[in-house]
Amino acid sequence: MEAVAVREESFGDLLRSWRQRRRVSQLDLAIEADVSARHISFLETGRARPSREMVMKLAEELAVPLRHRNRLLVSAGFAPVYPEREVRAPEMEVVRRALDKILAGHEPYPAVVVDAAWNLVAANAAAGMFMEGVPAELLKEPINVMRLSLHPQAMGGRLLNLAEVRAHLLHQLRRQAEMSADGRLAELHDELASYTYPGVDLNVAHVPGPADILVPLRIAAGDRVLSMFTTIATFGTPVDVTVSELAIETFWPNDEETAAAFRG
Repeated sequence: MEAVAVREESFGDLLRSWRQRRRVSQLDLAIEADVSARHISFLETGRARPSREMVMKLAEELAVPLRHRNRLLVSAGFAPVYPEREVRAPEMEVVRRALDKILAGHEPYPAVVVDAAWNLVAANAAAGMFMEGVPAELLKEPINVMRLSLHPQAMGGRLLNLAEVRAHLLHQLRRQAEMSADGRLAELHDELASYTYPGVDLNVAHVPGPADILVPLRIAAGDRVLSMFTTIATFGTPVDVTVSELAIETFWPNDEETAAAFRG
């Protein structure tokens, strides 16, 4: 059988892809990187070879994720510079301590830590509410928080304002897939978009009222309705791929009734 040649990624192709993904012209990128537009053109066509410093500078200007900065470096003939450690690695103890403190400090309200694909990395005890009554197959590792949020047999079946929350989450996921070039997110988006909810009109458009500030999650919990909103935090100056992809999502009560339910 004849071997099929695998085409290596060229630096020029990757640079052009990220520039177009960010909707930046060659001239705009050249101005930000303090080089000529002609030089950017030569880099993209392969007529010029970048230095390692230039690869790093262009990646910074284009806000390329660390994982893909390593790919840019390798395609230009350099070794990757950003390590990727397991969260449980000894060197990550300081990160684990910070995460544990944030998760514990947010009790009695739920908080979770997720990776770039929205897979669960850690959670506090209050986040167990999202697992209640969920089929075992959805709780197999890795547990995906987005999947739990919208699956009809998980939170998707308990959200009283499913249409607006679903629209928001799908838009967020699609945007993240486009900005990060992460194929896993694109596949996850398509999976979640395919879920059906008998009897639920997904085309309902919510018109914000005068008192609205945020889109809440309105969750049926027995004879009560829990109303929450979320915030997402990331590490500010990561130089490790894993740390750069971690996000901490904290859930907050949207009204006193919800706060009281969690305190109780």
